[in-house]
Amino acid sequence: MNIKPIKTDADYRAVLKDIETLMISKPDSPESDKLDVLVTLVEAYEAKHFPLDLPDPVEAIKFEMERKGLTIKDLEPMIGKSNRVYEIFKHKRSLTLKMTWKLHEGLGIPAESLIKQPHTQA
Repeated sequence: MNIKPIKTDADYRAVLKDIETLMISKPDSPESDKLDVLVTLVEAYEAKHFPLDLPDPVEAIKFEMERKGLTIKDLEPMIGKSNRVYEIFKHKRSLTLKMTWKLHEGLGIPAESLIKQPHTQA
């Protein structure tokens, strides 16, 4: 197994090609072991060179609402009356710790996304 660190974009593209060919390898084979190692290297490279920013809290909530087919009314147990939900959505009010906890538990939104500073300030 000849594996080296990914240092350049060319290295990265070459490793992605290697991964593609190894995707059909049988479990518990030397090829699948190599696949595991290469995927770990790619994940580390991507985390360093292509970091993902957490979404705005309101956008995270809206995304989960759309994904789960929820309405404003469905958020009331987690945020409060519909007027409170609209205030949150318009960035006129911040999420409280209690709201954050309920949204995290109820919708599965990562707490890190919910406590992030919103993109838009009113």
